[in-house]
Amino acid sequence: MDKLKIYKYSTLVIAFILAAYLINSIKFSIDDEARISNAEEKIINKLKMIREAQIAFQNVNGKFTDNWDSLINFVDSGKIYIIQRREETTLLEYGAEETVLYLDTLGNVSVMDSLFSNYPKFISKNLKNVPGYENVFFKMWASKIEKGGVLVNVVEVRNPKPIDPDRSEANEANIHKPLRFGSRTSITTAGNWE
Repeated sequence: MDKLKIYKYSTLVIAFILAAYLINSIKFSIDDEARISNAEEKIINKLKMIREAQIAFQNVNGKFTDNWDSLINFVDSGKIYIIQRREETTLLEYGAEETVLYLDTLGNVSVMDSLFSNYPKFISKNLKNVPGYENVFFKMWASKIEKGGVLVNVVEVRNPKPIDPDRSEANEANIHKPLRFGSRTSITTAGNWE
């Protein structure tokens, strides 16, 4: 009878230890996914800010930049012109239409006020920093490529040190590569998280 009680109690203790181990490993997995998701959300928000700055830079200067100092200086002191566009269409005698396009510059606004006024703690010099890491910066590339016989401006900004261990440059699918926007081969500023 004593051996049966020892067996029951030892089996009960082993069952509790095993249950605690399983619960702890599942909780660790869930917590790790939440940590990765939270960190990637911060990186995506930073990439969206960089994309807005790059598009504004390209609109003003006619090209993207691959230099952080140029982009940060543009954010700090650059101006975006407010342009009103209007068209006048006149009907010609032989049934055709003639359209005249008028572009009027109404003024300008600073890049900081235009793009980053919704971010209360925005510091432009931290734009290049990857959130969650110290002294790790986004990799930025800008150039021109030929598409359809025409040279077009392209940009790519990517996270060089992914938080998610499953994200790798070797992955076939773009959504499983490190977080980025733009492309070196296509005319796009879309992010791979979209």
